[in-house]
Amino acid sequence: MNNDNNSIFERMLAGGLIPDNDPQLPEMWKVVQRTIELSAALNTSASVDQIRERLSEITGKEIDKSTTIFMPFYTNFGKHINIGKRVFINHACSFLDLGGITIEDDVLIGPKVNLITENHPLDPSNRKSLDLKSILLKRNAWIGAGSTILPGITVGENSVVAAGAVVNKDVPDNTIVGGIPAKIIRTID
Repeated sequence: MNNDNNSIFERMLAGGLIPDNDPQLPEMWKVVQRTIELSAALNTSASVDQIRERLSEITGKEIDKSTTIFMPFYTNFGKHINIGKRVFINHACSFLDLGGITIEDDVLIGPKVNLITENHPLDPSNRKSLDLKSILLKRNAWIGAGSTILPGITVGENSVVAAGAVVNKDVPDNTIVGGIPAKIIRTID
């Protein structure tokens, strides 16, 4: 992870440890500050079109007109969120995306879902460093209300995460998981 030739943003998306004394951290904090400022406008949007427009500004990528996002919506960074077509994101979701979040087409995300790509080392002397791993929600996945998807997880195509689950292992395609930690309940025919 110590490839000094890459920008902090490239290293964040590559995953792994970003030391708390990294000389490029001020660049990350500039984006965080901008996202904080833009989020206030996002969460007072008066229409779905306005929500898409304001979230597009935060992510730096156009949100497709077929995608619907309800407010409030929370993100700490925004630039590392990629959202496909025909995606639905319900109220009060929180996306901590420093490590990168990819949501493929036709994904449904229930209210109060947390997508967390960030962690910290257990070693107290290094705890303020960031340990980043991306999240991938594959096509047609359904993430139930109040679920939490932890760093480094892929939720497979057509899979369902039951409401309230905490997902700490990859979910295979065509599978239903639930519980804390999430376990396979059954497959989908």
